[in-house]
This record gives sequence, structure tokens and C-alpha cells, in this order.
Amino acid sequence: MGQRITQIDAFSDTPFGGNPAAVCLLAGPAGEAWMQAVAREMNLSETAYLHPEAGGYRLRWFTPGGEVDLCGHATVASAHFLWEEGHLEASAEAVFFTRSGRLSARRSGEWIEVDFPADPIEPGEPPPEVGEALGAAPVFYATTGLYALAEVESEAELRSLEPSYERLRGVHPIGLIVTARSSEPAFDFVSRFFAPNVGINEDPVTGSAHCSLGPLWGERLGKTEMIAFQASPRGGVVRLRLAGERVILGGQAVTVMRGSLTSEPPAGS
Repeated sequence: MGQRITQIDAFSDTPFGGNPAAVCLLAGPAGEAWMQAVAREMNLSETAYLHPEAGGYRLRWFTPGGEVDLCGHATVASAHFLWEEGHLEASAEAVFFTRSGRLSARRSGEWIEVDFPADPIEPGEPPPEVGEALGAAPVFYATTGLYALAEVESEAELRSLEPSYERLRGVHPIGLIVTARSSEPAFDFVSRFFAPNVGINEDPVTGSAHCSLGPLWGERLGKTEMIAFQASPRGGVVRLRLAGERVILGGQAVTVMRGSLTSEPPAGS
């Protein structure tokens, strides 16, 4: 039996929705080259690697193009995996040690709530290549600690975007969040996320982007609790609660595949 791997759709309550992540529970640290090779093989927006550490789990996230500092949907998927597979009691908190510090997750009914750091925005003038890449002029532009962010005029415009991924490569080394106020009463705002430089032309649902979107729309709407929709072809719902310098992201998750790799992980550090 090789290394087990599980594919989980996060920010969705049904299979084949939301954002898929692969989750590998390891006995200990594994070599980075092997983890990156598996992530390329899985070809999902994220492959998450866990191993026990100090009463919790070390958690690392890899896209097909490289390791990232923060990932929401693969954290939701990792917590779902630990509870579903019996590694944690249903009532227990999942604790993760990551490149973005200590993160935690708890179950709230059918939802999983993850406690993430807010990612403050710095407004600025949009570089010309942003509008050129999107085919639409931003009405607001900012940079965050992780990404670039552009607001467009309406949800209809956001949904109709057909960006040039080649031009988007020059906008930001990781990715660009695009957002608009929702035209539907069920949601407060909508977004899309593009990250061709890390091997993801359009990410289905991006939890980490909501660490900036939450504070931005919370201030504009005068709310501390919101419901967002990421309008990718797969789509996904994110619940948000603002808590000072933290953002609590809520999502559902469903397991869609279990299997094993024939390649065993080499030891790493």
C-alpha cells in the first residue's frame, strides 16, 4: 500500500463543486521535490501535506507551480479529512502550523470555520496592464500582502471577463483578485481569482483572497458578517466573520476520491 491521498471539494456541499484539493497525511516531513512532483501530478490548484507536530499538524500547500504561504480551501479540506478519517474527534479543534503562523479550524454544524489572519490592502493607481489584461477598467485597485486586487463596475462585468492570462503574468507574481458588489440579495459580494504564474489560470474558490475581500467589503457595507460567492465556472460559497486582525472563513466540504500513490515520500525537513 502506497502513500494515501484524498481529494476533497472545499467550499461546496456537493461533489464536483467548489475547489478541489488533494490531502496527504504523512508520518513526518517529506522532501520538497517529491511534494512538488505530486502537486504537479495531481494538477489541482492545491495539494496539502500534513504531519503530526506539537499537538497539532504541520501543514504545507503546493500548487502545480510551487509552494504558497496561505491557502483557504486546502485548509478546509485538511480539517475535513482529519475529522472524517477519525484522526480528530468531531468536537476537537484542528490546529495547523504553517508559513502563515498558527491556524485553526472548528466544526459549526455542516460548516467548517477556519481562523485566518486578515490581509490588509493598500489602495493605489492601477497599472495600465491590469485593465489591458482584464479587458475592463478597474474602478478601484489595491495591493495586499499576498496579491493584487481590482474592483470592476458590476457583477455582470465580473462574470463576463475573459482575461488574457499571458498579460496577467505581468500584473503580479502570484495572483489578481477581481471583485464586485453582488447583484443578488443572497450574497454581499462576488469575486474571481487569476494566478497563471503559479500554474492556476483561474482558481475555483480562493479562501486566502477573502482575507482581504472580507475587510474591504466589511468596511464598505458596514458589516462584520457576510456571505460571498466566487463566480468561477465551478463556483463556491464563503461565509465570513471579521474578528479584529483575523478573518473567520466558513465553508463546507465533501470527499470525492480516495487512493494511494505508488511513490513513497522520501524523508525531508
